[in-house]
Amino acid sequence: MATVTNFENVSHPSKTDLRQFAELFMPLFNASTEEAKREAIAALSQHPSVPSAVAFFIACQPISLAAPFLIASKCLTDETLITIARTQGAAHARAIVRREDLSPTVIDALVGLRHAEDLKRPDEPTTAAEPQIVAEAVEPQVADVAIPETTTKIDAVSALEEEMRQRIKQMAHHLNRPEGDVLGLRRLSEVQEALLVRFARERNARQFAVALADSLSSSYWLSERIMLDISGAQLATTLTGLGMEFSEAAFVLQCFYPHLAAAEGDMSRAEALLDRLDIVESEERVESWRRADSYTHGRERPSRITVVPRKTGT
Repeated sequence: MATVTNFENVSHPSKTDLRQFAELFMPLFNASTEEAKREAIAALSQHPSVPSAVAFFIACQPISLAAPFLIASKCLTDETLITIARTQGAAHARAIVRREDLSPTVIDALVGLRHAEDLKRPDEPTTAAEPQIVAEAVEPQVADVAIPETTTKIDAVSALEEEMRQRIKQMAHHLNRPEGDVLGLRRLSEVQEALLVRFARERNARQFAVALADSLSSSYWLSERIMLDISGAQLATTLTGLGMEFSEAAFVLQCFYPHLAAAEGDMSRAEALLDRLDIVESEERVESWRRADSYTHGRERPSRITVVPRKTGT
């Protein structure tokens, strides 16, 4: 397909290029031969900037076409992979398992796929890897093979589930979550980040702690404890774990901890402190603080609310 070739030659496609390619690709793809479709998908599976709409479209194709893209493409987000695994059938899920960069989020979703037969689409073509099902489809009208047919299907599904389960367990042993994987983690909204920067600029520690507790979905006690660390390390870890922009986080630290404004080499101490932090480790530490806070604060809050002094009649 000339359209794909032209797109491959654009090293850094603009938004206009991506939009135009998405508009042209799908109708041309549908009108192409099977061989042309395979060549186009093979080429796009190595391209780093496939539009999300095109990536999802390709991933939803029959597995005989989509497999190379599902296995190799870097343009499929975790959300897309999970959606494909849940809606397109066991063969698509098995192809996703073969990816080298699966995140824990996708692994958890794949482990949860216990009913592969329920996920299989009625119109999904049978591949060479499923000879039992091909044999069953040849003579569906023969009544005397009904029981063996059912047994074969159950065996095939069980074998598939076990294969996926073992592959995922092996991958989970040595997998580290990439920094880009933020599903399920707390993230600052634009409004929350703006409020934190505003209160820091005003040196309003109380309002900052309230806004920080809201951003963490935690108690005020946790945010106050974080700010009481005079080194600034805990607040630096928190801002990094919440995904605050680097320069904004450095500004906040310098506002509340003046000693971090001093120069350290070619940057401030605040910037050097942030630069030494590992993003993934910071996210994990913040999540552990939040969990601990939910346990202790969740148990303590009711007792504080219910203990109300009352006057007696004596």
